Amino acid sequence: MLILALIVFGMAAGAIAQMILGTRLKDVNWPRAIIAGLLGSFVGGLLASLLAGDGIELRPSGLIGSIVGALVVSLVWGWMDKRRS
Repeated sequence: MLILALIVFGMAAGAIAQMILGTRLKDVNWPRAIIAGLLGSFVGGLLASLLAGDGIELRPSGLIGSIVGALVVSLVWGWMDKRRS
């Protein structure tokens, strides 16, 4: 059940990040949203730990940290797609 909740949470964070970047809800790339959301949770948690002075510790970052992390992951992913083509 926890894994399912993590996937849904990551999907929501990734979809919100894509919509912030200008994608409409019906055009959201759901597999990319899940991956960006899950990776974004780790990125957001790492940045929150570094800014808080805890060092490099992974900890839950919450929804805002996950969305910010998913934004970073989505921007890097889009930049890499543009570079390849």
